[in-house]
Amino acid sequence: MVISRFQKARAFRWGGLLIGLLLVFTTSIFIGRYPQPYWMPPRLLQQDELARQLVLALRLPRLLAALMMGASLAAAGNVLQMVFRNPLVGPGILGVSQGAGFGAALAIIALSKMPLAVELSALLFASLGLALSYLIARQLHYGGWVLRLILSGIAVSALFSAGIGLLKYLADPLTQLPEITFWLLGGLWSVTWRDALLMLPFVVTGLIIIYLMRWRLNLLSLSEETAFSLGSRMGRERALLLAGAVAAIAAVTAVGGVIGWVGLIIPHMARRLFGASAQRTVPATILLGAIFVVFCDTMARSLRPGEIPLGIITSLLGALIFILLMATVSARWKP
Repeated sequence: MVISRFQKARAFRWGGLLIGLLLVFTTSIFIGRYPQPYWMPPRLLQQDELARQLVLALRLPRLLAALMMGASLAAAGNVLQMVFRNPLVGPGILGVSQGAGFGAALAIIALSKMPLAVELSALLFASLGLALSYLIARQLHYGGWVLRLILSGIAVSALFSAGIGLLKYLADPLTQLPEITFWLLGGLWSVTWRDALLMLPFVVTGLIIIYLMRWRLNLLSLSEETAFSLGSRMGRERALLLAGAVAAIAAVTAVGGVIGWVGLIIPHMARRLFGASAQRTVPATILLGAIFVVFCDTMARSLRPGEIPLGIITSLLGALIFILLMATVSARWKP
């Protein structure tokens, strides 16, 4: 069997992603500000009990949470872009992230940040944000489907952002308001094993649904008439994929806050490397998203003594990468 140069290049890229994820994750365990800035010698784990506890109790759950966050946001962004046939769609554009943020902020005020209640509230309002964006777009009569969807997503996001502003106004300025403010900036500084385990079932379920249905995602990116003629049950399959994507987004947003740009730029990077077929872009976005957020979170906690919010790092790097992608190569997108 002859292996083409194209297949060899693709295999090399897959290997690079797997090695890159392993390298970034392993290296990040030893990057921090103890016992000195930027690096912890590995041998210290055997000699220093404090270093060992720091890694096991703080860094490992945080790195696992960052890995799950990146994989979830990137895979969900890919699903949203293909299902809605819009390369500019992401969790932050369709009101999903803002809805999850509103739900989490509401739970912080009303339920004193009970972890499970915050996660369930974020899941409920994230689903509501996506449903509202879709329903409003169906009712609009201005422009094409892509434009209607973007306009409705902007409107729904603005509504939830206004709701978050109202909750911040009503929150206790000494306890609840700082917590909501820092949470909205995005960050994993307070993540424990309990938080990582709370994320795990939602993230794993969502990613399994997306991965197993990646074969059908290509059909759902076609027009409804074409997909139906090829035997796709559009409504049921679309609802299942969106449910998995929203569950994963809500779970990571409830724990880490609103993290922007990951769900928008990572699918573009995956399509540049592996083509537009969801058979390859779904696993590629999972790996790329995990690498990106683990890297950003490591920068956020190690660059300065006072931690930089993760949402600021992802937005800064994400915007720069997006500009670079759009400026160097044609932005034309084919589902």
